[in-house]
Order: sequence, then C-alpha cells, then structure tokens
Amino acid sequence: MARAFLEEGANVAVTYRNRQEYEDLEKAASADASRLRGHHVDITNEADMLRVAASIEAEFRRLDVLVNAAGAYSGGPKLWEMESAVLERMLDMNLRSAFVSSRSVVPILLKQGRGCIVNVAAKAALDQPGGAGAYVASKAAAVALMHSLAMDLKGTAIRVNSILPGTIDTAANRRDMPRANFAAWTKAEDIARVILFLCSDDARAISGAAIPV
Repeated sequence: MARAFLEEGANVAVTYRNRQEYEDLEKAASADASRLRGHHVDITNEADMLRVAASIEAEFRRLDVLVNAAGAYSGGPKLWEMESAVLERMLDMNLRSAFVSSRSVVPILLKQGRGCIVNVAAKAALDQPGGAGAYVASKAAAVALMHSLAMDLKGTAIRVNSILPGTIDTAANRRDMPRANFAAWTKAEDIARVILFLCSDDARAISGAAIPV
C-alpha cells in the first residue's frame, strides 16, 4: 500500500515496529524513498499517534489519507479453550488501532475540510468462522466503528470506508499455512488498488461502505 501511494506521487508516512521491515520498504521504494517517512511508534498509544499526526501536518501542511492497515490474527482454539489475553490482543490490534489512529487525524481533516480514511478489516467480520471468535469479534467491531465514524462525518467532505479482504498472500501467511492454495488468496497489490480508488475523486460518492476485496 505504501508503495502504491508513492507510485502515485504521494508523500507517505508509515508506522512500524520492526526497523528492518522499514528499511526493506525504503529499498523497495527506490527513487520514491525521498517521499517516504517512517515513525517507530505503538499505534494503540494515543499520545504516540497524536505526535505522528502533528509531525505530518507540520512537515506537509496537510494530511489527505489515513489507511488503518495494522492488525493481527489468532485462530484455532474454540471460545471456551481460548486464553482471555487473546481477546485483549485482538481488540488492541484490530479495533483500538483503528480507534486511536482515526481520532488522531480527524481533527486535522476537519480543519482542512476534506480527507479519506480506509480501514482494512476482513471478510471474516461478516462471515464469521468457528475457531476465531476473538479475531472476528474485533474485526466486526472495527467495521461498526468505521461506519459510525462515517455517519459522524456525514455532510463533510471526509469519507470513511472499510475493505474486507480474504486471506492475504503474504510471506507470513504462507509460512503459517504452507499447505494452503496460495493462488486463491487476495494479493496485497490488488488491495492497494482498491484503497487508491477509495481515496480518489472517482470515489467521492462512497462513504460508510464495507467492500469485499
């Protein structure tokens, strides 16, 4: 997603926890890396995210798009076999991250009179499988949160949408599910194209949607 926005000419700020992953992104960005900024923060910490938002506004005098792309998955145990800590982690990573990030940028978007927020939820938010109760609950709650935010912002030029990918074709998922049919998984590049569309003027009439990808 970061590379897709860079290729469109945007200045891009990303958050990260693993420095090596950010350095890999810088290398992959190549000539576009001069328009990339990295912030090593905890996205569930509101003070951290307020500082990130303020830093972006101070440098660029605007903030056009927020993509809530952070998240986590946990599945396997049935509800009564699951550790309570799993629920807390899923709520932190899949719900609180979106809550904190959105709260951090909406005042800037309101001040400038426009902007877009896209939250990466999951198909499982609507089609809930067994063995993943904490995960699906956190993703479903995130979809509800973003829809409510879209209604809060109705009448402004700020749009809020969610996307609902299936299993995403990442190195981590291939490692965790080596026997799966990778060809059936959603490509990260395809998700990025949908997000670019939702943040474009062509999607100016779309807000409050949850779109399967």
